[in-house]
Amino acid sequence: MWKFASCDGCQLSLLDCEDELLEVAGRLRIARFLEATRQVLPGPYDVSLVEGSITTPDDAERIRKIREMSGTLVTIGACATAGGIQALRNHADVTEFASMIYPRPDYLSTLATSTPIAAHVDVDYELHGCPVDRRQLLEVIGALLAGRKPNIPAHSVCFECKQRHNVCVVVAHGTPCLGPVTRAGCGALCPAVGRGCYGCFGPAETPNTAAEAALLIGAGMSADDVHRAYRTFNSAAWEEAGS
Repeated sequence: MWKFASCDGCQLSLLDCEDELLEVAGRLRIARFLEATRQVLPGPYDVSLVEGSITTPDDAERIRKIREMSGTLVTIGACATAGGIQALRNHADVTEFASMIYPRPDYLSTLATSTPIAAHVDVDYELHGCPVDRRQLLEVIGALLAGRKPNIPAHSVCFECKQRHNVCVVVAHGTPCLGPVTRAGCGALCPAVGRGCYGCFGPAETPNTAAEAALLIGAGMSADDVHRAYRTFNSAAWEEAGS
């Protein structure tokens, strides 16, 4: 397990697996997981899980070394797959931000952008979400142990709403919801409790963002609010999905 710019929430999602993690741990050796143990075994490694985005020159160099020593590399969470909330800086002046926050910004060594891991090295599998869903983590680990391809959904949250028999919050209540353009994987958690999806799992594989924007504006959001809603968790994935 490797960490870059992030809050550690995705690593905690793996620890939250508790009983299931104990079963998995009996079938593999955890070589490096500083959130859970100080023991570090030297590489190369069969599987590396990577949390966080690339924000410094040192990060960029370190992820290349990790890729070289990893047989399979899996990115977990919005930061690692789409730059995370910190990628909002990509649309502003990082130098100006640093001058307002740090007394000696000249001590900093940072990149102008926060970018996903896949912008720097080849990635075998991506698990989205803020944080990543623990069921998907277990699916990928179990699949790799079994020698099969992991089942990672690429369809939208709307499919999960239908599977759970949720009432559509847009149709029933006029609540703005990003579910039609957001990747499934959370189990439609927010719509299940009457809230609109706010897109923490990033764009689905083929999102119709223009139609969704019109839907959101029709539900009462301004164009600026729609723009901000699309950017929040997955700003660096926005252009890839089609703006």
